[in-house]
Amino acid sequence: VVSGMHGTVMVLPRDGLKDAEGKALRYDKIFYIGENELYVPKDADGKYKTYETIGESYADTTEVMRKLIPTHVVFNGRVGSLTGKNALTAKVGETVMLVHSQANRDTRPHLIGGHGDYVWEAGKFNNPPQKDLETWFIRGGSAGAALYTFREPGVYAYV
Repeated sequence: VVSGMHGTVMVLPRDGLKDAEGKALRYDKIFYIGENELYVPKDADGKYKTYETIGESYADTTEVMRKLIPTHVVFNGRVGSLTGKNALTAKVGETVMLVHSQANRDTRPHLIGGHGDYVWEAGKFNNPPQKDLETWFIRGGSAGAALYTFREPGVYAYV
């Protein structure tokens, strides 16, 4: 996980998602956002080190990781994975489920231009969802989900 290697398996309820009153919730598509941290060792001059094998980097990488200050934070494994031609798209009126995971540190996703209409911060769908959150909290080592219905055209930044 210190080199960005993690993923998520989220099991949805057989009988579908429900709001706090037990009414069915629907979505048109699901987007997965994996927030990855990379801990890349640097040399004495501040340049990133390279190694012949992953095993050779173990001690240095462990030392960088102990501080829990990543050298890089990316979504879905690389810079630009969700921007430009890779941008996630939805039409006005579509409801999207956003599944967000983070392996190591706590994080607070935020949809600029929208809110989580229904949010399961801990990813436990047996619990009633929270409603209308501007920012939600994902604990390190877990995943959460939010539903949002796009009401207006435009660019929505997910940070």
